[in-house]
Amino acid sequence: MDGSRTHYVDNTSEFSSAGLTIRQKEPKNLEAPFDRIDSYLTPTGLFYIRSHFPIPALDRASYRLKVDGAVKRPLTLSYDELRSMPSETRVATLECAGNSRVFLVPQVQGAQWELGAVSNAEWTGVPLRVLLERAGLLNDACEIVLEGADRGTPKEEPVPPEPISYAWSLPRAKAIRPEVLIAYQMNGRDLPRDHGFPVRAVVPGYYGMSSVKWLTRIQAVREPFHGYWNTSDYGYWASMDGMPVRRPLGEMQLKSEIARPRVYETVIPNRVYMVFGAAWAGETDVTEIAVSTDGGRTWAEAEFLDPVRRHAWRRWKFDWLTPEEPGQYTLLARAKDASGLMQPDRHDKNHGTYVINHPLPIEVFVDGSGGERL
Repeated sequence: MDGSRTHYVDNTSEFSSAGLTIRQKEPKNLEAPFDRIDSYLTPTGLFYIRSHFPIPALDRASYRLKVDGAVKRPLTLSYDELRSMPSETRVATLECAGNSRVFLVPQVQGAQWELGAVSNAEWTGVPLRVLLERAGLLNDACEIVLEGADRGTPKEEPVPPEPISYAWSLPRAKAIRPEVLIAYQMNGRDLPRDHGFPVRAVVPGYYGMSSVKWLTRIQAVREPFHGYWNTSDYGYWASMDGMPVRRPLGEMQLKSEIARPRVYETVIPNRVYMVFGAAWAGETDVTEIAVSTDGGRTWAEAEFLDPVRRHAWRRWKFDWLTPEEPGQYTLLARAKDASGLMQPDRHDKNHGTYVINHPLPIEVFVDGSGGERL
């Protein structure tokens, strides 16, 4: 991994994104500085940015959100009408399904995310189920399609014959869960353009592609939605009656990451160094965290800094007495959830270039000479 960082300042946004690492300039894909995030809530200006197409130009006055499809009473809401409805606020961690792709060997295609395509924020909006209830969701609706205003032509094969909007479907059972929000605020302020202004979906517990930004349509459908991203892009291989089938990604998988020390950081021998990181899961709770400082041969329990909160990360720390012997050392972190499930030892190839949730090796140098290795 390259330890250098390129900084990007966006003068058209409502906040400064200086300090984020460019993974792609257009559409804008910027990585959070995971090694510098100490707070429970990620500051909005340091929250990672994932875009599929250029940011659409939307404004409060003309914005409309349509709810239709397999419903009794299709409806259209203005921004002010949505804001006037009773709201709820929830903390949720969002992670790009391709986060940590740079750790895959050999290198694969796609944005080379390191550790920072994950962030934690407080979201305010109207529960999706309230809108579906108002519209009269029909009993035979099986999925809810969320459609954004951003449009374009995907670059990955098979390429659609014409430009399409970004859209993702949720299973009905997830869509009517109380935690799923149609959000208009992030960390107590109106959404910035980069994060979906004026309105976006926030789907806690699911990978970030489910939380559709610049949301303009909510459509209930009676048949499984086979849109581009649900099938061609964000899919994985499963088995049905012994036959391989494609399924859309959904629930975030149990994962932990080491924020400090950074990759290739040099630390002083025989000193206590506080190893720091975070762990999260999808529809379960992270209950244990362990750290290895010898490449996985031995493990020791680390200490959580945050209480259990479903759908939000838990930061943790571990006091490491660095070795007296100079050299290169490999640090790993491994989480366990409430059911006793532990992170897998290796990446599941059925997930392709997504769901990189095995313990990620952080290589560091122990050196007492005072020299910094690059």
